[in-house]
Amino acid sequence: MRRAVRWARAVRWYLQELTGESEYDRYCAHRHRHHPHAPLPTRRQYEVLRAHHRETNPQSRCC
Repeated sequence: MRRAVRWARAVRWYLQELTGESEYDRYCAHRHRHHPHAPLPTRRQYEVLRAHHRETNPQSRCC
């Protein structure tokens, strides 16, 4: 049973990293550490800010 739970957690972690879903959690942790009194944007607001940043600051990628 423990093996199945560990496997499920590993798959969940992998999918969150693959889809970028965990970026919001890392962003919130960063904001909490460095700007504890600043309000956090909602996940939707964060996605809009992230998309705007990507559009205004394009980076070339090989893949």
